[in-house]
Amino acid sequence: MPTSLLQSNLPGLELIHRGKVRDVYALSNDRLLIVATDRLSAFDVVLPNPIPGKGEMLTQISNFWFAQTAHLVPNHLLDVPLAEVLPAGTDLALYEKRAVVARRLKPVPVEAIARGYLIGSGWKDYQATGSLCGITLPAGLQQAQQLPAPIFTPSTKAAVGDHDENVSYDAVVAVVGSELAGKVRDATLEIYRWAAAYAAERGIIIADTKFEFGTDADGKLYVMDEMLTPDSSRFWPADQYRVGISPPSYDKQFVRDYLETQDWNKQAPGPVIPDNVIAATAAKYAEALQRLAGIKLD
Repeated sequence: MPTSLLQSNLPGLELIHRGKVRDVYALSNDRLLIVATDRLSAFDVVLPNPIPGKGEMLTQISNFWFAQTAHLVPNHLLDVPLAEVLPAGTDLALYEKRAVVARRLKPVPVEAIARGYLIGSGWKDYQATGSLCGITLPAGLQQAQQLPAPIFTPSTKAAVGDHDENVSYDAVVAVVGSELAGKVRDATLEIYRWAAAYAAERGIIIADTKFEFGTDADGKLYVMDEMLTPDSSRFWPADQYRVGISPPSYDKQFVRDYLETQDWNKQAPGPVIPDNVIAATAAKYAEALQRLAGIKLD
């Protein structure tokens, strides 16, 4: 059975960040231990009850994509056994499928988003302005329509509790410089094109996805954090896709739909999610993992 972990506790290791899903610990020699918990967030609020096994599924699908795309862009993973870095007495079985050892990098302060379809905030921006992140798009596009070619649509990295905002490529250049901005854009689109083609052969459309990048002391660019997961991407079943609607997806939509029916102001604390909604969401994550990576969790 999948393990369940709401919050990691690793005495003796320095906790340097506890995010919505991941707990990050410092290790020696510029390394990190990254633990994906089963915490569930929606509308930028961490909800009270977790999805058992979610962290395992996110880690396994990220690791799959990191391995598959290493020939395109290097990634942060290091081949270090967890048993070598976990504190003595830690239950290895609790962490072995949800934790990784990674390079400690300097984060590039931008959300690197590739879009192949017009949906979400991109659809809203297009409706309002006819453009997206400074890119003028053809007139008359419909919701969920495939774009003529994938585009790079960066956003700001908001603080916890705030919302990211779409920005232009020029805004990224202003923050990180033209050379690094170009590398991030090119890497984002290269990975997306490869992954979208791979997923299409397995009956899944990757509508859009978000990457995080970091650089080492020599300025080399790596993709890091998570990669092409249901948390960072929109995966649509190809057989249920059509233009003009928001297609069903392999993500937290069951949770969002439930929350929209509640008398909740989308501020912390969030409401407890019913077991049937948790189970349906977990099943969607598991189906995406199996269809894309061929990995089946009990």
